[in-house]
Amino acid sequence: MYTIEADGLTKKFGDLVAVNNLSLRIKKGEIYGFLGPNGAGKSTTIRMLCGLLRPTSGSAIVGDFSILEEPEKVKQVIGYMAQRFVLYDDLTVEENLRFYAQIYLKDYKQAVRQVAEMIDFFDLQPYRKMLARNLSGGLKQRLSLTCAVVHQPSILFLDEPTAGIDPVSRRVMWDMLYQLAGKGITLFVTTHYMEEAERCNTIGFIWQGKLVANDTPQRIKETLIEHDILNLKATPLQQAFDILKGLPSIIDVNIYGDELHVVVQEATAAIPHIKKELESNGILLEEAFQMKPTIEDVFVHLSKEEGEKRGEDE
Repeated sequence: MYTIEADGLTKKFGDLVAVNNLSLRIKKGEIYGFLGPNGAGKSTTIRMLCGLLRPTSGSAIVGDFSILEEPEKVKQVIGYMAQRFVLYDDLTVEENLRFYAQIYLKDYKQAVRQVAEMIDFFDLQPYRKMLARNLSGGLKQRLSLTCAVVHQPSILFLDEPTAGIDPVSRRVMWDMLYQLAGKGITLFVTTHYMEEAERCNTIGFIWQGKLVANDTPQRIKETLIEHDILNLKATPLQQAFDILKGLPSIIDVNIYGDELHVVVQEATAAIPHIKKELESNGILLEEAFQMKPTIEDVFVHLSKEEGEKRGEDE
């Protein structure tokens, strides 16, 4: 059963095509990761799916309702969590929750019950009387998430839900997202953290308005990276990068922290060749081995590939 079905969604702003013929299907209880560089069309897509922005062409059904014909009904069955904290600093945790519950739930007693259940579910009991302005970054995001689901939506849109919070708070947040998915809520998540994309059931990659990949993280890694990838540690790193980038046998090379990810045709043959080139230039190759591609490798690969296509089209 699909809770989101988009067919040919297109949005133009004058001559700019922000979203170009986007189609996707997302199942109930699925965590769908939506990836892409800034300006790729992620926010425009979300605004259309939330019934906030009418598409230029195409259609979508969200929670059994048409975004074209029933946008107000769409808004009743979704929740939305913004990247930045947008709740009321001068209200307590409980007051923020009651405010949002009463917007959606007309029955006052039901709203009060729902707030109490959400405070328990998200472990906010110790902070219920605390002003929102006094919460840590992680707790503010947890409160934002709680407010987004206090009316029990069937679909939740999350825009960079863990941006700017510490690693422990990020892990707690994702544990809660898994719990929500386990309750049957469909999650549509944008993120720039590639390790978070690995946690999603399905990921879509949008580039300049086009959905250029859409599958499970594992299948995307297996099908989109056609060459071998080497993990290298070399000293000095930047000089090694500059040398490898100039070799015709190297398909691509990128720096990841204190390592290089080098794309080659065949790993076994490439390693001795790379070692010889680096050592002849006085560079120490400390480690070299074939690695499995990560989602970040795929992200970089797709970005470069689509960028090259655009250059050819122009």
